[in-house]
Amino acid sequence: MPESIQIPPDISSETARQRAFPSYSAPFDPVSDYEPEKPSLPLSHYLWILRRHLWKMLGFVAACVLITFVVSSRLKHVYESTATINIDPQAPAAVVGQGNANQSSGVDTDIFFTTQMRIIQSDAVLRPVAEQFHMIGDQSSKGDDTAESQSLSSAPVFLGHLKVTRPTNTYLLQISYRASNPVLAANIANAIAKSYLDQVYNLHTRSSADLSSFMGQQLDSLKAKMERSSQALAKFEKDMDVINPEQKTDILSARLQQLNSEYTGAQADRIAKEAAWNAAKSGSAIAALSSSQGDTLAKLSDALGDAQQHFALIKATFGVNHPEYRKAQAQLNEAQQQFDEARLAVRQKLEQQYLEAKGREQMLQQAVADAKAQWDQINAGSFEYQQLKQEADADKSLYNELITKINEAGINADFQSNNIRLADRARPAARPIAPNIRLNVLMALFLSIILAIGAAVLHDSLDTTLRDPNDARRYLGADVIGTLPLDREVSEIIRAPKSQKDDAGSFIPAGAANGNGHHYRGNYRTISHFEEAVRTIRNTIFLSDFEHRLRSIAITSAEPGEGKTTLSTHLAIANAAGGKSTLIVDGDLRRPSVHARFGLDPRVGLSNVLNGEMSWKSAILPVEGIPNLNVLPSGPGSHRAADLIGPHLSVLLNEFARQYDLVILDSPPLLGFAECLQMANAADGVLVVSKAASTNRKAVASAVSTLLRIRANLLGVILNQVTQETSADAYSYYGYKQYKEYAEHE
Repeated sequence: MPESIQIPPDISSETARQRAFPSYSAPFDPVSDYEPEKPSLPLSHYLWILRRHLWKMLGFVAACVLITFVVSSRLKHVYESTATINIDPQAPAAVVGQGNANQSSGVDTDIFFTTQMRIIQSDAVLRPVAEQFHMIGDQSSKGDDTAESQSLSSAPVFLGHLKVTRPTNTYLLQISYRASNPVLAANIANAIAKSYLDQVYNLHTRSSADLSSFMGQQLDSLKAKMERSSQALAKFEKDMDVINPEQKTDILSARLQQLNSEYTGAQADRIAKEAAWNAAKSGSAIAALSSSQGDTLAKLSDALGDAQQHFALIKATFGVNHPEYRKAQAQLNEAQQQFDEARLAVRQKLEQQYLEAKGREQMLQQAVADAKAQWDQINAGSFEYQQLKQEADADKSLYNELITKINEAGINADFQSNNIRLADRARPAARPIAPNIRLNVLMALFLSIILAIGAAVLHDSLDTTLRDPNDARRYLGADVIGTLPLDREVSEIIRAPKSQKDDAGSFIPAGAANGNGHHYRGNYRTISHFEEAVRTIRNTIFLSDFEHRLRSIAITSAEPGEGKTTLSTHLAIANAAGGKSTLIVDGDLRRPSVHARFGLDPRVGLSNVLNGEMSWKSAILPVEGIPNLNVLPSGPGSHRAADLIGPHLSVLLNEFARQYDLVILDSPPLLGFAECLQMANAADGVLVVSKAASTNRKAVASAVSTLLRIRANLLGVILNQVTQETSADAYSYYGYKQYKEYAEHE
């Protein structure tokens, strides 16, 4: 009777594993759900995108260039002719008058040129040209009924092939027109230029005529107004009995000013003479000396002083009885008499001068009063006279100016302004300007290259699949520990044909090649470059710095068809080839496939062991031709896979680990199957297989996040079916290419 598995119900799988392997410790605590950072792609990635889509891009660019060349070659030729208009701001705008002033500079010139460009494109200029060349009839003939035709003919004329430009830093306007006939293009351009010159002349002539008509109407009323103001001025002059009150006022003002000056001087002279007379009248000798007779009086005063000194000396020397005394006394009396007479004469003269000055002051005072009264009388009517005179002069000046303007307008009306003239007539073009095949092809080349690059980059940015290890690290936060190249022969392990056996009935040694160039290991054909990639993954797993040896590995994927069974079988073969006892367990109880890879047809398997029907050792099958490799098939399929695996898988793995160096558990896809989580939690490590450029990275990210959440020991991600077209990792391609070339030449 087969052995059954006894698992205490109160012991968890983790506890059972600790009892079976005391040195075992749980995997490292996983971090919480990974949140990928915003990817930053290097320049080399974009170069890889261009290399990947190079032929598609070249085909698109070549198609665009060819189509552009064919279409441009079939287009109708278009010719352009240009007439040049010269606008001279320095030329006079009129013969006489203020109209001959020069144009303004700077901004006004720019505004002027913009205005002229608008006039050229106006209906008044274009309609005569359109009627001359029957362009309005062609447009209106497109209508179906008469009303629509009339509406089109009365609409403003617009010529789509007309172009008006101003060359930079010039006073030129270029009128260009395009047509399929070069002669027609030149004729229409010249006709538009002539119509523009005629329109400018007509505008100027009509403006001058309208101005002359308006000024003629205003002349009669202005003349009547001037006559009325002149008559009012003449009547006012007659009433005042003065021809020019303003001039009379000026004379009186000057006279009054002069009289005031004289009166002020006379008043000051009278005050001075009155003061001198009062001083002289009081007997003051100083006042007498300061008069006009002061010199004579001063001499007499000096003579009197000398006589007094001489008399005093004689008196002291000779005495009163001496003849010299009497002589000196007589001289003193004579000098005193002369001095008194002179002082009296001075006082009388000062009095006379004072009286004269007083009389003159009174006369001037009266003259000032009379002049002021006369000035006040004239000035009273001067303001009214001034108003009447200004009004009369203004009316006369305006009348004369209006007559001048009318004469100037009459002269200028017959003068065509010569500041706008035709500088160069349009001539038929020798070569067409369109289509420019060379330019069109170059533009198509440039734009198609940009579109091709943009489409390639956009296609890459919209691609949400995993393509290379960089994507896994960038979006998943998990390491890619290996890549498997794309090979059509790895989907199943192909047994060697009977011809591969020698005469003794034994198989050809591993690594030998038959006549077809295939290599064989034992009874199975090998693919050298693929097996080399598998061995690299095996070494990466077991040579990593882990604290404890891995005894069991669960291999899963996010979705079906990722290649997990292929990796499981080849990894088991590679490990067994290294002399390690290996057991591969088919854990997919719903869709088992491991036994088919080895050509086995088992009746029992893992499901029978989990149900307690038999011992696991009884369900183990050896692989023919591969020593050290055993297979535990899945057995009969069951929809109760999760219920069967949960309680017993951990104990089974512990028992497997006692006998085998490595147990590889081929588990079902992670998303959508519950038993895969139990397998991942029971195994020492978990590998996630993803098909390059096929699996959505969100699905892989969800699988990785789920494994981390259940605290599984995630060893890494394996990218399957990697090609040079799906990955930007040039180094991996180089190795893949070398292995492929080696396999082809061996």
